[in-house]
Amino acid sequence: MDDLLEPLILDLLEWIGPGAQPYSEVLEVWRTSCPRLPIWEEATSRGYLARTHAAGGIAEVSVSETGAAHLRASRGVVVLEAEASTPER
Repeated sequence: MDDLLEPLILDLLEWIGPGAQPYSEVLEVWRTSCPRLPIWEEATSRGYLARTHAAGGIAEVSVSETGAAHLRASRGVVVLEAEASTPER
């Protein structure tokens, strides 16, 4: 099953991109009731996503450092601004 989920998890990380997205929007687009494709749940359990909720603001989801590293290693895509300023070795 991991073979089915991996490309979709990478798509999710790319879709969120370098900024934060509203939590409600991410769930609306990526949550599924299909037990065979738990993309959101798997990405969350792997630590690829970070959720924040500032007082008086909206809940947001962003790609964690772990998720950014995974996306960069798998697809060569840089999603965190700090990574873009770090020279490649």
